[in-house]
Amino acid sequence: MQTERQKEIIEAALVLINDKGIQGFTIKNLANKIGITEPAIYRHFTNKIQILISILEYFKTSTKDILKKELNNNDTSIEKIGHLFTNHFIRFSTTPSLVSVIFSEEVFRSEPILIEKITEVIERNDNILIKIICDGQANGEIRNDIEAKYLSIVIMGSLRLFVKKWQFAGNSFNLRAEGEKLIESIKLIIEK
Repeated sequence: MQTERQKEIIEAALVLINDKGIQGFTIKNLANKIGITEPAIYRHFTNKIQILISILEYFKTSTKDILKKELNNNDTSIEKIGHLFTNHFIRFSTTPSLVSVIFSEEVFRSEPILIEKITEVIERNDNILIKIICDGQANGEIRNDIEAKYLSIVIMGSLRLFVKKWQFAGNSFNLRAEGEKLIESIKLIIEK
């Protein structure tokens, strides 16, 4: 369980990363952003890697319930996939700085613990999506001429590229509204 100060530090770190990029994410900049001293941050986190781990854990925990809910609801598999996309679009729209961390390979490359954490998130999401796709294939909703694991890559890759384009465009378009069009396109590709 995180303290209120830890939550404040994480929120400020997300904003800082979004504003200045990962290169601008230093303990000094973070302390200045919050208005506290650097040693005050070190009382709550040993280093900036620990802060990034906390951000990834926060994302992992907050999406876990959404994924389980979709897996267990009575909607069609196609509707479940649409809901997953919509929930991610809502999440990223309300906290755009998450995109800067979740999709930052350059951060993870040199830090094995970060690679491990993001891999956990990706694998969990992939496994749930594959399960939804397999159920849809078994029910005759989703095409079965392509293996579920490859459809999952197509779906997740589309989501990722779309969100990165939104980020690179300075969040200048309505992610959710445009995302609905992407969802409809994905449905056309995967429906049987």
